[in-house]
Amino acid sequence: MKRVLIANRGEIALRAIRTCRQLSLDSVAVYSSADANSAHRFAADKAVCIGPPPPKASYLSVGALIETAHSLKCDAIYPGYGFLAENSEFARRCAEEDLIFIGPDSECIAQMGDKVSARQAAAKAGIPVVPGSEHGFTSVEEAEPVSREIGYPLLLKASGGGGGRGMRVVEKPEDFVSQFEQATAEAQAAFGNGEIYIERFFSKVRHIEIQVFGDQHGNYVHLGERDCSVQRRHQKLIEESPSPVISETTRKEMAEAAIALISALKYVNAGTIEFIYDTASGEFFFIEMNTRIQVEHPVTEIVTGTDLIREQFRVAAGEKLSFNSTFGRGRSAIEFRINAEDASRNFQPSPGTLKRWRPPSGHNVRVDSHAYENYVVPPYYDSMLAKLIVHGEDRAAAIEAAKFALSQFQVAGLTTVIPFHEHLLNRPEFVQAEVHTRWIEENLQMATH
Repeated sequence: MKRVLIANRGEIALRAIRTCRQLSLDSVAVYSSADANSAHRFAADKAVCIGPPPPKASYLSVGALIETAHSLKCDAIYPGYGFLAENSEFARRCAEEDLIFIGPDSECIAQMGDKVSARQAAAKAGIPVVPGSEHGFTSVEEAEPVSREIGYPLLLKASGGGGGRGMRVVEKPEDFVSQFEQATAEAQAAFGNGEIYIERFFSKVRHIEIQVFGDQHGNYVHLGERDCSVQRRHQKLIEESPSPVISETTRKEMAEAAIALISALKYVNAGTIEFIYDTASGEFFFIEMNTRIQVEHPVTEIVTGTDLIREQFRVAAGEKLSFNSTFGRGRSAIEFRINAEDASRNFQPSPGTLKRWRPPSGHNVRVDSHAYENYVVPPYYDSMLAKLIVHGEDRAAAIEAAKFALSQFQVAGLTTVIPFHEHLLNRPEFVQAEVHTRWIEENLQMATH
């Protein structure tokens, strides 16, 4: 591996470019015309405009990316997260074109990217799964009888995607048709696949995920858990490690389940096994696997002392994993997504120009960002401007570090979720780890004022 095309934008593109430098690799950035002034364009060794602003015409254009990789003599492609990171066709095309895909193989991506086949694989590995349909549906007429068998409330999920798109909670039977049609349309628009999977919905659960890694030499490890229960519209806002609610026994059982699954899959590179955890019963259930690096990976890096992006490159180059399974080093870390959104208006996007951008700093503060003062935030992509990661010797210390860091985070020119984060840190429900995945929706007015 000598030259890597970074098939992404924003802070993850910058992180990949820095990794290339560390490993003495050449980096090639791609950017849309809307990202002509994005930081990743100027950080790379070379940069190419890949197309106009719409993602389908730029960052999602498989043909354009592969053509660019060949024209600039790249031998590898790094997908990061989002866009084509979990697109099995893209991974397959890379393999066919003799380009190293820095991630798992196309078969694993396809199998685990489909909610139904992922559920089947987990069940085969002996992992508890949420009760749900045995396959996905595109027809409401076929889906409705199955919904009655599973029982309400239900969760509709896009079979071939993630990130909260194509997801709907259906509380009662009379709402099923309209919610199913909306979920199908959203899934088709987001992923090109309108198939919808149905599963039983648990109203108050924690979202716990296990970071996993595999290499080409049959080594499979975990790096402990992350608690990602603070969400809006099924998308995460705050992530922390270790989880403040699960027991040591449950942590071990979740980790063993995750290892069992990736071992059965012979999974290579970074991935995440996601569970829901019922605090009332202490039960956990597999919900899905993300076959990519996660936005929230820095909290794992801090508590374990690993560089996960560097490890992705090393493993893709055929090297053995440089670490063994671990639950961390006794520290706590919390990540806050700094999104250009207005929490008081149901987290509506707030694009615009950053008239002031002065992130905090300190020995227990890390900021991963592509933003800068006078940067024009485009309306076409994810609203995340930065990730603020704080840490301390325990959760209480991390929370105090977060309060200070957020108070020092100066942003002007557009609205961000910083005030929401500051408010949440003072809520007893968060401090006492009593929030759940629907807490924001159920307490939105209270949480934003």
